[in-house]
Amino acid sequence: MPRLSAAQVFYGSATVVLSALAMLLLSGTDSGAGVAVIGTAALVLGLLVAVTAPRPGGARVLRAAGTARAPHRVEDLRMAARANRAGDHSLHR
Repeated sequence: MPRLSAAQVFYGSATVVLSALAMLLLSGTDSGAGVAVIGTAALVLGLLVAVTAPRPGGARVLRAAGTARAPHRVEDLRMAARANRAGDHSLHR
């Protein structure tokens, strides 16, 4: 299993704290067993969020692949625009 990124650890930790707080406030439990069950559920939920959160490296690969193709499209558009404006008069010539 690959190591978790800092963002994934943060999302998981925040999920544990906030979900445990919300469940404790909503349930109003007073017993030790209830607190243990809520703590366990919060830890499982935080682990699930940390593991399923998207990895930042995957987004970079997609962005890099998208920008590598973009100049070809832009250049094609520029050439098509020049071909359509071939007979136009301009003060910038």
